[in-house]
Amino acid sequence: MESKVSEGGLNVTLTIRLLMHGKEVGSIIGKKGETVKKMREESGARINISEGNCPERIVTITGPTDAIFKAFAMIAYKFEEDIINSMSNSTATSKPPVTLRLVVPASQCGSLIGKGGSKIKEIRESTGAQVQVAGDMLPNSTERAVTISGTPDAIIQCVKQICVVMLESPPKGATIPYRPKPASTPVIFAGGQAYTIQGQYAIPHPDLTKLHQLAMQQTPFTPLGQTTPAFPGEKLPLHSSEEAQNLMGQSSGLDANPPASTHELTIPNDLIGCIIGRQGTKINEIRQMSGAQIKIANATEGSSERQITITGTPANISLAQYLINARLTSEVTGMGAL
Repeated sequence: MESKVSEGGLNVTLTIRLLMHGKEVGSIIGKKGETVKKMREESGARINISEGNCPERIVTITGPTDAIFKAFAMIAYKFEEDIINSMSNSTATSKPPVTLRLVVPASQCGSLIGKGGSKIKEIRESTGAQVQVAGDMLPNSTERAVTISGTPDAIIQCVKQICVVMLESPPKGATIPYRPKPASTPVIFAGGQAYTIQGQYAIPHPDLTKLHQLAMQQTPFTPLGQTTPAFPGEKLPLHSSEEAQNLMGQSSGLDANPPASTHELTIPNDLIGCIIGRQGTKINEIRQMSGAQIKIANATEGSSERQITITGTPANISLAQYLINARLTSEVTGMGAL
């Protein structure tokens, strides 16, 4: 939440993030982007939609609070229109509520829930909207999903109250924003750049590259060579995962045997099983694919987390981390959780 508090109460600049499914995003964008263009113009808010071929997308709405409420109203009414249209083709008689999912820094969720659930109860009662705060954080982030459902008017009132709470209690510490994962697109790291494999091409992926470079900066040696003769153009034909592995080796800009390093992760106990797999099948698969050594510490009494130590070249470690995260994400989404 970026807030520039001005005179006159609530008229401040805010950023609100929404999590939407592809179909919902399509409805907001409209044909040739006409719907979102109209929403931007009429509300005066900045509306950005995250890129990527992900099943989920993040819609970021930024602007003065009154512009945000206008944008929210337009989104809520658009979703209601979609529900009415879909009902005209079905036999359903009761109209389902409009549902929006906000993405909120976990450090602000306590204020939103209130002592013993008092605040959230007050918001539900005064607006008539249903409000649910997810118990768990979204994968690889420090944010939680807050689901609001009801009539468009109830949703708008509810968003206003949530904005007030967020302005009164700004997030504590750094927030790691939730980034939806692509629909299992393989990623390779080469020469300090991240590439997603789409069909036969390796597409440079700036977001992942930034993450990769950040990960590199936390380790005691220099990042992989930044210049990559192996990637002269934007697209590069790739034929097999073996070739991807070779590329990682060849274009790292280092000697054939770059120095090994170690990276540690902590994973909640209840998710460790999905990484190990039955009789260790998954962890062995991750070891083979990444070429890294992976050790999982024994459970320590009283701790809800397990330590994972990954040893190998920077490229091996990055790949192992990616594969572990992919396992966690598929496990979390597979369980029907957000």
